[in-house]
Amino acid sequence: MEQRMNLAGEIPAGYKAMSGLEAYIQSTGIEKSLLELIKIRASQVNGCAFCIDMHTKDARKAGETEQRIYMLNAWREAPFYSDAERAVLALTEAVTLVTQGHVPDEVYAEAARHFDTKRLGEIIMAIVTINAWNRIAISTRMMPQ
Repeated sequence: MEQRMNLAGEIPAGYKAMSGLEAYIQSTGIEKSLLELIKIRASQVNGCAFCIDMHTKDARKAGETEQRIYMLNAWREAPFYSDAERAVLALTEAVTLVTQGHVPDEVYAEAARHFDTKRLGEIIMAIVTINAWNRIAISTRMMPQ
């Protein structure tokens, strides 16, 4: 498969705006390992090879274990995630698959039990942002290096 276009080169202002949103997400207090779990899980759900490759590498650099990265696709059955991480992973899936039942009240409530409203808002923005990046990478056929 060949990359269809270099979006950053074709529409630099739009790409800069997306990069600005990513910079905001990076500036929040979301723990780096949790942020990478969000990015990997959304990318797995969306089937974005480019982002899975990038964020598994970033997760390792942030100190995430191989075991937790490998088991992320089966996080519900794996004993390696905290209750707060599980709540975020469920929220990540619900937001990513928003057309399949929207975001159920119980999923939102469980995440809200672990995070204050500001942090929860930042987490939602992180989920939305990686979903946008996934759509950019998939539609332009960005390939892992």
